Amino acid sequence: MFKEITAISKNFAWVKMEGTTTDDLLNMNVVFEENEKKILGEVDEIDNGQIKVSFLGEFINGKFQGGIIRKPSLTAKVRIINQDELGELVGNNNKKSMTLGLSPLYGDCPIKIDIDDMWSNHNAFFGNTGSGKTYGVSRFIQNLFNMSDKIPFNSNIFIFNNTDEYDNAFRNIGNYNINFNYKMYSISGEGGNKIQLPLWLLSVDDYANLLDVTAYSQLAIIEKMLSLVSVFARNDDNSKKYKNHLIASAIVSVLYTNQTAGRIRDQIFSILENCNTDELNLNVDVPGIGYTRQFRKCFEIDSKGEFSERILIAEYIQQFIDNTTKWNEDYIPIYFTLDDLEVALNFALISEGLLLNEKTSSEAMALKVKLHTINNSSYKNLFSCDKFCTSSDFITNIIMIGSNKRAQIINFVLEDIDDRFAKAIVKVYCRIIFKFSKSLRDRGAMPIHLMLEEAHRYVQKDYDVEILGYNIFERIAKEGRKFGVIMDLITQRPTELSETVISQCTNFLIFKITHPSDLDYIKKMVPNISNDVIEKQKTLQAGTCVAFGKMMKIPMIVKMQLPNPEPHSSNASIYDKWMVEINK
Repeated sequence: MFKEITAISKNFAWVKMEGTTTDDLLNMNVVFEENEKKILGEVDEIDNGQIKVSFLGEFINGKFQGGIIRKPSLTAKVRIINQDELGELVGNNNKKSMTLGLSPLYGDCPIKIDIDDMWSNHNAFFGNTGSGKTYGVSRFIQNLFNMSDKIPFNSNIFIFNNTDEYDNAFRNIGNYNINFNYKMYSISGEGGNKIQLPLWLLSVDDYANLLDVTAYSQLAIIEKMLSLVSVFARNDDNSKKYKNHLIASAIVSVLYTNQTAGRIRDQIFSILENCNTDELNLNVDVPGIGYTRQFRKCFEIDSKGEFSERILIAEYIQQFIDNTTKWNEDYIPIYFTLDDLEVALNFALISEGLLLNEKTSSEAMALKVKLHTINNSSYKNLFSCDKFCTSSDFITNIIMIGSNKRAQIINFVLEDIDDRFAKAIVKVYCRIIFKFSKSLRDRGAMPIHLMLEEAHRYVQKDYDVEILGYNIFERIAKEGRKFGVIMDLITQRPTELSETVISQCTNFLIFKITHPSDLDYIKKMVPNISNDVIEKQKTLQAGTCVAFGKMMKIPMIVKMQLPNPEPHSSNASIYDKWMVEINK
């Protein structure tokens, strides 16, 4: 078949063929053999009886090593790769291997990968809509659960998606083995489990994302809000005294300013409308000498432009100011609700006089409006938890089914949530999971995979890097592998992903992509990708991908078998829904 080597360049060789050349050799692997030296190559081009073969690496004592130092000579023998060499490339069966897919170039030979090489690293699945990306991901996970000699009983795969397309593929995972279980969480509770986030597990950074913080000064307000809600939620005598102290201090700070009486009254009324207690509100009766007056009546203005009851106001207010007590504002997680949080935010704003300062009032009001909007929308149900729990309890409750079963696949369906809020919710979950994993005594004791479908909705270059100093997805990309928190990015728009996150991905499965900007981006951002890989994926059939990275010895075309059962990700059938047959 191969007659002679006609030319050798730095990275490839031209080989003359004997007889008629067919296109069946394209993308096939060949070996340049000379004495004990075996150089692996791949057929890139077939031109007028010659083939162009790119050098990929070298077989040394039967083991493949990527890259070459020595080139073959012009007298080297050229042959098709043999079964032993192919087995080295596609992987052999061992206790740590699983099936990735099939090799369409070698008679649907199974391609095996090392489980640690794949599942211990960040991975990316790219492909156009309709390229078979979701089917490929579904089959890949099903392959993990369909091994005959071992079961991933302790696996933790968290899927975040805006639809329930994976539900059909995984809800009967127990058919593989009775020890496997699946849970789906949704906004509405469809599927049996409702998405709920305990407010006390959220950090300042989480609230910054939920409330769409745009200025660094707003972080201080959130910190104050959390410190106050920690005190107020106890609802004891100390918290009531502290509320009265804050209200009274805010009123005094306004009462003795050089403003008109009308302006002072308006500001005090505003304070009491937002923050009030049984002792300090506009309708409380204020005792005088021989009479009482409603507090709001004390602010009537006389002919001199003064409050007629200024002395009475001052004496009543002063009794609630306690400057001797050292109030403990350290944030201690405690059960509280969104209503409690709104109250705490209102007190945070008056305690700092933020609403009275023109420079800070707009930023403060933005937080107030956004929190109030969440508390008065359907999103409120996301934070309606029945009882207090720790982060460990929270993660355990997500995974467990009853008291003695656990789910290996947990599917979070974020349907009917706008992109901005969905991104914030996913960030909160990821931060809680990452913090929990870092807190484990044995590092990496509970590996968790975060599979982000439509990853371009979440993993973006956001303003939180400037405001918070980091982005949680970028932090997990950099540090997560050490603690067993792994990300899988599934997207058709890699250009919209964070460059930092992509740079930390180790394995890539690229289905067909045709958009020029996406192709250019992949060339620039994906480590060690070649033009050959880019060209290969352009002509792929649906369900076939180019796989490369740590899990693969060389980039290979992989055919993913159809998942069984299939996810609900195919296009809607227009013919069946639109057409009516006419009997003639």
